Amino acid sequence: MTAVSLAAEHHLGPLSQIPVGEGRVFEVPGGTPQSVVLAVFHLRSGAVHATQAACPHRDGPLADGLVGGTTVICPLHARKFDLATGAALSGECGLVTYPVRITEAGEIVVSVDDRGRADAQTAALVRRGDHRVVELHGRPT
Repeated sequence: MTAVSLAAEHHLGPLSQIPVGEGRVFEVPGGTPQSVVLAVFHLRSGAVHATQAACPHRDGPLADGLVGGTTVICPLHARKFDLATGAALSGECGLVTYPVRITEAGEIVVSVDDRGRADAQTAALVRRGDHRVVELHGRPT
């Protein structure tokens, strides 16, 4: 029998709690045996993206980074990442990204599977050296 991983949607609260052009950290259940810590970004364009909260380089707090366009710059060592794809724009390590949407009521909803990973049916895993990047697109609905 094959184990099936089911994605769970988590309501994180109103989008208004994240100022435009910034990110915030959220913790959701989903990782076995622990929770998943995410960074959710509210871009100036209105788009919303969710990624892992810690920079893969040295665990810098990505939600505290500088956000411009669809790029975040880690505040510790200036590593750059594309928030739409998770791709590293400097350095080698990419980010895990998560499907995120905004409800009609303005609530943030993110999908995380029971292993703390992005929804496997919508994610495209891309091998980059020894690092994996999950490419997803978070757009407001």
